[in-house]
Amino acid sequence: MKKKVDENEWVKRFWIGYVCSLVFIALFFTALSLGWLGFMPSFQELENPKSNQASEVISADQKLLGAFYIENRSNVHYAELSPWIVKALVATEDARFEKHSGIDGKALVRVFWGMVTNTDKGGGSTITQQLAKNLFPRRYYHTFIGTGFAKLREWVTAIKLERNYTKEEIAALYLNTVDFGSQSYGIKSAARTYFDKSPAELNMQESALLIGILKAPSFFHPVRNKDRAGKRREVVLHQMLKYNYINATQYDSVKILPLDMSHFSLQDHNTGLATYFREYLRTMLMAEKPNKDDYDDPAEYRADSIHWDRDPAFGWIKKNKNSEGNAYNLYKDGLKIYTTVNSKMQRFAEEAVTEHLSNDLQPAFFKHWKGNSHAPYDLSDRNEIKKLELASKKRSDRYHSLRKAGVSADSIERSFNTPIPMRVFSWKGEIDTVMSPMDSIRYHKWYLQAGLMSMEPQTGYVRAYVGGINFKHYKYDHVVVGRRQVGSTFKPFVYTVAMQDGELSPCSQIANVQYSIEANGKLWSPANSSDYKEGQMVTLKEALANSINWISTYLIKRFSPQAVVQIARKMGIVSPLPAVPSICLGTPDITLYEMTGAVDTYANKGLYIQPIFITRIEDRHGNVIAEFTPRQEEAMSEETAYLMLILMKGVVEGGTGSRLRGKYGFTNPIAGKTGTTQSNSDGWFMGLTPDLVTGVWVGGDDRTIRFRTTSLGQGANMALPIWALYMKKVYADASLQVTKGDFEKPEAPLSVDINCATFEEKSAGKGKIEDDDRY
Repeated sequence: MKKKVDENEWVKRFWIGYVCSLVFIALFFTALSLGWLGFMPSFQELENPKSNQASEVISADQKLLGAFYIENRSNVHYAELSPWIVKALVATEDARFEKHSGIDGKALVRVFWGMVTNTDKGGGSTITQQLAKNLFPRRYYHTFIGTGFAKLREWVTAIKLERNYTKEEIAALYLNTVDFGSQSYGIKSAARTYFDKSPAELNMQESALLIGILKAPSFFHPVRNKDRAGKRREVVLHQMLKYNYINATQYDSVKILPLDMSHFSLQDHNTGLATYFREYLRTMLMAEKPNKDDYDDPAEYRADSIHWDRDPAFGWIKKNKNSEGNAYNLYKDGLKIYTTVNSKMQRFAEEAVTEHLSNDLQPAFFKHWKGNSHAPYDLSDRNEIKKLELASKKRSDRYHSLRKAGVSADSIERSFNTPIPMRVFSWKGEIDTVMSPMDSIRYHKWYLQAGLMSMEPQTGYVRAYVGGINFKHYKYDHVVVGRRQVGSTFKPFVYTVAMQDGELSPCSQIANVQYSIEANGKLWSPANSSDYKEGQMVTLKEALANSINWISTYLIKRFSPQAVVQIARKMGIVSPLPAVPSICLGTPDITLYEMTGAVDTYANKGLYIQPIFITRIEDRHGNVIAEFTPRQEEAMSEETAYLMLILMKGVVEGGTGSRLRGKYGFTNPIAGKTGTTQSNSDGWFMGLTPDLVTGVWVGGDDRTIRFRTTSLGQGANMALPIWALYMKKVYADASLQVTKGDFEKPEAPLSVDINCATFEEKSAGKGKIEDDDRY
């Protein structure tokens, strides 16, 4: 009887222990789920898991231009994935993915048995568990118990994820969170980095390679460790065969294919399309409200202040808050910045700059200065050259970094004069060499720089933006930052005042004689740059076409510098414009951005429209959080704008831009203006068509880096060819729909006659029309 009581007692104790264990486990996991035993993501966090997402810069034709990021990660939806990448993932990481609910019991038993028998039975973590770990990284624990708790939290999180998301969504989330190496976080970035493709375009072997990389991105890197990566790809393909995602024939044929990494390219701010444009967007969006004390250049402070007040995109990050009342983070918030730049036009613009400078202009510059001891500077005073090089040294990132680190002046000097391994720019590709940083500065001064901006007249949309020849080696932006003397490209503003007065027309004739203006008690009497028809009567169309300085002097004397400054301001020029007579010859320093926007007014029927770079910004969920429209202002009448187009057409028909007709074979209506500044320091060309207005500047880093002859250094030789090469490519691409039509004539009858004589004098031998347009 006692024995039976004992047995009942043990049975009773067993069931009490069993129930208590179940209750304990239930309470434990409840407490774990509620976050009482440490961090546990909330329902809201599971619904909207956050990770650092790159903000993407997207072109007008929906191409990814680049991104701003801490982690180069951009999310994609399941529908945007290649089926092969999902098959490779499931076969390799979690063959029972479709059957479990976050935790795979069979896999855990397999792992446990492997631990007991000391045999490797593979991992037990499901894709969902790995996703939980990626979304909510575990802390580093020094104890087994701490690590165990973290693992259990991942189990609970995985189960919650399975309840909140479909299998497809979990697979996409996982592929968005993993690190593929080479600064590529997530499948979208990896596909672009390794194969220059979208995730949807990945084929079987590419998908197998990328999934294989996940095990150890550095160890299996397909460029640095090609053999290892190939063998790892074969392992993934074998798993796909094992689980019937591919057949034996596919396996045998694909596993022997060589790794094609010809499209591999690290995605960073120095590479890809529109590097200068992307950097300008970054600085523009993140600009602080201008503080006068932070500026060395008053003109720069004034320009930034005007942009801050007038342009909602300028400083947008600082001006706006998100729905939670916090500042946006350009590097983490996954914003989508939709720009006006067209990727095809951008590529054509960059190719045009490269083609002209690398094939023609730079070789001519090297030849021009060969054997000259003070080259590339047009200076004979060695002290002046040293001053320029010292200024460049103090502007360099190396100098600022050393100063900020508190390095002494003597140590900085030694650093700049100590040879070190480095890579320097050349048009044939980077050169590995050994030279001192100071020698590197001297070396890079030899290369001529360029800027190009192209915009639509009616919308203000900037379609192409080239700030320099190579962003990695030359960070200075020659579109919005660099101010250079504009030379004769400023003369149209002078002629505009004459046209809107009503007294003069393109056919008005002026005596081509020297004029003098009294200024500050002195007579100012500029010379002409050529002897074309000196002492004869010339029409204003002829005068602008041949950039005759004496006629510009006559006009500024008749209509006043103040009137010219006023019209230039209406046309968007914010740079300093001293109201002095010499302004008529283009003495001010103005940005290419301002000049292109200003002459665009003529093609836009007298309406100035602010060049615009961004159309809208979306948050990571696709919600539009900002939209942008350009500021517009009536600068002149439609008739005045049309008369100026007539004048500027003359530049191309038989003036300083005539090589567009002869050498480059353009036959469609084009208005334009060349510009060449003192001593050939700057070459300009502004080209206008009904669909596109494009400005080009070419010159040296310093104004003393220049050609010594006008035949080489004029705008018609330095800048105009870039415009021609660019527009030929644009016209050749029918998908861009850029027409070759004429400018639209005003509906109202013109109040002046425009049927004046053209350039019969040239064919009659009365004088040669030169390209020279210097002041």
